[in-house]
Amino acid sequence: MTIGGFVSAANLSCQSTLTGNQTLRCGFLNNSVKTNALAFGGCESMGHILRIPHTKAIRLRPRKGVSPLQVVCMDFPRPELENTVNFLEAAYLSSSLRASARPSKPLTVVIAGAGLAGLSTAKYLADAGHKPILLESRDVLGGKVAAWKDDDGDWYETGLHIFFGAYPNVQNLFGELGIDDRLQWKEHSMIFAMPNKPGEFSRFDFPEVLPAPLNGIWAILKNNEMLTWPDKVKFAIGLLPAMLGGQAYVEAQDGLTVKEWMRKQGVPDRVTDEVFVAMSKALNFINPDELSMQCILIALNRFLQEKNGSKMAFLDGNPPERLCMPIVDHIQSLGGEVRLNSRIQKIELNNDGTVKSFLLNNGNMIEGDAYVFATPVDILKLLLPENWKEIPYFQRLKKLVGVPVINVHIWFDRKLKNTYDHLLFSRSPLLSVYADMSLTCKEYYNPNQSMLELVFAPAEEWISRSDSDIIHATMNELARLFPDEISTDQSKAKIVKYHVVKTPRSVYKIIPDCEPCRPLQRSPIEGFYLAGDYTKQKYLASMEGAVLSGKLCAQAIVQDYELLIARGQTRLAQASVY
Repeated sequence: MTIGGFVSAANLSCQSTLTGNQTLRCGFLNNSVKTNALAFGGCESMGHILRIPHTKAIRLRPRKGVSPLQVVCMDFPRPELENTVNFLEAAYLSSSLRASARPSKPLTVVIAGAGLAGLSTAKYLADAGHKPILLESRDVLGGKVAAWKDDDGDWYETGLHIFFGAYPNVQNLFGELGIDDRLQWKEHSMIFAMPNKPGEFSRFDFPEVLPAPLNGIWAILKNNEMLTWPDKVKFAIGLLPAMLGGQAYVEAQDGLTVKEWMRKQGVPDRVTDEVFVAMSKALNFINPDELSMQCILIALNRFLQEKNGSKMAFLDGNPPERLCMPIVDHIQSLGGEVRLNSRIQKIELNNDGTVKSFLLNNGNMIEGDAYVFATPVDILKLLLPENWKEIPYFQRLKKLVGVPVINVHIWFDRKLKNTYDHLLFSRSPLLSVYADMSLTCKEYYNPNQSMLELVFAPAEEWISRSDSDIIHATMNELARLFPDEISTDQSKAKIVKYHVVKTPRSVYKIIPDCEPCRPLQRSPIEGFYLAGDYTKQKYLASMEGAVLSGKLCAQAIVQDYELLIARGQTRLAQASVY
């Protein structure tokens, strides 16, 4: 496949061996290059199911007396990430926590929220020799990466999660847990649907032989379907201040939306419409007339400065089992605790305004030496004690609001041909990104039926609509993407079932001027800390931001060890007097 060309079907070759344990080998081709085999909590997300009987529907379920089908997927080798500055910086932070002086009296740290931020906080506190008690309100791990299994044994997720090469703390976490082989790396490309050419895709291919930023520049220059040469020149000129001004310039653009910045820099609206509508929705589920330009510049900086920064991987299965459980096992192996179905009702305070305990819905009170809130910011604001609300640190949280998002899963009665083993940018008014998970993910692999997972965004006008309305609108969009295979009336591919997962408040909405409102992990309340992608860290609203926030939170607690121990001793002394 030539750089900048179109793709209209999955490059799929299969061999089946039906002796002994049945095996199906699925290889994905990339030109003539041989590929190698590689091994967000707090909101109420609802999954719904609809069954449409169809005589031709095929389910991959083991029959009695027949050995199960084994699938070995062929993916791309893990890229070299370890030599980047950001990866080494992340590795150093991890090692500093593991190598910190062993505490004579380990701190008991109570953490609310078992999403990636809470799990990260607990993991790195345990690494430092302390005892985390992690409380999750629901019966599932993961927060914004939670997933559920339906009655057929199929998984449906809160969101479509992509792991970038430019996620150094996430990549370190996988390595520290020994689960690097659970990431399925895809070819180094970004693939966009072509609305004006239904059924076709346009690609930005990053050549492996070039270093950054040349590989990114090459990918842009070789794509002539989405951007004209005048567009590219004007965009490059507009981007020069960001490339020369560095991080200081990037942070200074927080006050402008993407659309405002593009116009200010003389970049044609066509560039925004062709590329940055899709990119804005993928990054924060909102359009470029709302998104802060800082978010786009941070992403571009990571993608252009690191050779494999924009390279993508899918997790090889459901996040609770394949990512969250290894973290839990690690925490528990070091003496920590993880408790599900432990919803916090109230933050109980001492007379001096510090935290006394977390009161749970079941009436239990959980006490510790330090306390962490690792829930979404909207949950924190609901439970914030009244006498904290006038403190500027907490007052600034008012501007941070979670953005609604809807994740749609549709199982079809056949294998769709016009798809690809990769993340796809739909460039649709209602859909952000999507993937055929029956191709991209080992656990979800199915050679006979496609399962499309799609991010429905922006979702603010749709979050209260019925699931049937959302599915009908999604099918209208899919009929444009797959005109030869999907029609709104299902006269072509038929729906076997679907799940709709609504998250009314997901990651925080990255609108202009919200950067100064993001809090540091250490609060002004002695012994109380925050973790979450909305807290101050350089990766904004992302899985990487959540994991890094947890590490920074753990670091702050470790640094405050002597203070927290002294505080505990004073509290005990006061209690003995009374």
